[in-house]
Amino acid sequence: MNKVFYISFFIFIFSVATVFGAHKKKRVTNINNSETSLVNGYKKEKKYWEVKLSTNEIAQIKEKINSQSIIRGIHLTSWVSGNDKLRREIINKIKNSVINTVVVDVKEKNGEVYIPSEQSIKYKTYTAAVPEPEKIINEFKSIKLYTIARVVCFHDNILPKNNSNLAVKSSDGGLWSSRKGDTWVDPYNREVWDYILDVALRSAKAGFDEIQFDYVRYPTEGDTKKCRFAEIHNRENATKNISDFFSYARKKLSMYNVKISADVFGLTTGSDMGIGQDLEMIAGNVDRVYPMMYPSHYYSGEYNLSDPESQPYKIIDRGLKQAMNKTGPNYYKVIPYLQDFSLKVKYRPFDVRAQIIATKNNYINSFILWNPKSKYSWETLEPSVFCAFVEPEKCK
Repeated sequence: MNKVFYISFFIFIFSVATVFGAHKKKRVTNINNSETSLVNGYKKEKKYWEVKLSTNEIAQIKEKINSQSIIRGIHLTSWVSGNDKLRREIINKIKNSVINTVVVDVKEKNGEVYIPSEQSIKYKTYTAAVPEPEKIINEFKSIKLYTIARVVCFHDNILPKNNSNLAVKSSDGGLWSSRKGDTWVDPYNREVWDYILDVALRSAKAGFDEIQFDYVRYPTEGDTKKCRFAEIHNRENATKNISDFFSYARKKLSMYNVKISADVFGLTTGSDMGIGQDLEMIAGNVDRVYPMMYPSHYYSGEYNLSDPESQPYKIIDRGLKQAMNKTGPNYYKVIPYLQDFSLKVKYRPFDVRAQIIATKNNYINSFILWNPKSKYSWETLEPSVFCAFVEPEKCK
């Protein structure tokens, strides 16, 4: 009986080992990814994001970055900024944090302008969320905060309907709209530029330290082949036009002591995506460039990650390495927007912290957090916690 038992046991173990081995083999050989190769049964990534700059070039960039003012910011909606109670609650939280910068919406992608300006009143796009911008700026500056006005440029759901001459048209002669029904003003139209810069100038006069232009690009969602612009639209013209816009903006704002900056798609750290956002060109035209690198906005497969949103450190790390290659000596201007909100994956303090650490590990001391409701992971930003995890070398 014992002999039969041992023979049966041996057969069982052999069978399990055979099945398990076959399963492992199947799992490995089923890998089929243009960015990977199999070496000795293991997946080896082709790290196309690896830094290609020389040691000397990196040293010069680090020196330049360390000479810059540190930006540690949060984005605030106009409705939070303009509400006395909510604004003061935020200010009290900022006092007990490492935050030294606030980004305030003054014009959003729905077309609403939240501070009073001549053009916004004329075109009926003004919504009185921040009727006294000087007041809120003074409060922010009373605790030595750096203030940034965020101005959305060409995505606009109001102005095209109020003045179709300023809109991106459709091939059928009407207004072009995206799958969601969103409309755009024509980035080639100089009257549109003046309208946007009227808001920017009002922001500068109110006392903002920096004007941050967002949606400085062309439509992407929907049947963009039907888009009709004031000028011939191709990749070369699109990129040049965006460059010209920034040159025009700098000239118009030159009488004020303000910096100008641009928000860009996170994915443009690797490619301009055909939307006019050439990162190298933009970095050469502005004081700062802010790639919006929210892990939730990357497609499965980006940077060889099947679920980018669950890999916040890797997304920021790999994206910034590409940005370094793309911008070269202008990398010191790059400051990422980081995700402090949840979509498919619930983001906790350590997910936010992972992004900040990845930023620091790529030599950047600055960042801005984004939450659409202005509700942040304040425990991550408490000075002693921030120091312990992000800057342990500075903790005493």
